[in-house]
Amino acid sequence: MAKVFRPSNRESSILSKIESSKEHARRTAINMVREDPTRFANPIAMKLVEEKLVETTSKNTLEEQIAKCLETLSHADEFDVDYQIAPLRNLVQQPNIVSLYVTAFVIEKLINHKCVVDIYGSDADIYLCIHKQVAKLLP
Repeated sequence: MAKVFRPSNRESSILSKIESSKEHARRTAINMVREDPTRFANPIAMKLVEEKLVETTSKNTLEEQIAKCLETLSHADEFDVDYQIAPLRNLVQQPNIVSLYVTAFVIEKLINHKCVVDIYGSDADIYLCIHKQVAKLLP
């Protein structure tokens, strides 16, 4: 017969703290993006083009699209964010919400934009490129 797992108060407390710290990090990241999305958009767009992951006819248009994506993220409710990142949720071990959301945007929506010629690299390559830039700007 299978053993029934009943967490003790201490285990419950630890699990609760882990979950609340993850939620706090998520809210902090989204609030920082809300303050100035263009601060994040410029380095992300520049690095995607520099590393030849995105081929575009206009870097400025690419930057504007990423800024709009970040603006959308800052005003989206939790369900919409989770829906957008669902296909990429298991891409890395401990994903950053902003990096994951922008990666999903680049892979699923930006590829159809008229200024984008093509997108190269794997999903993980794109995520890591974006995350390096986001990590520099987040505390």
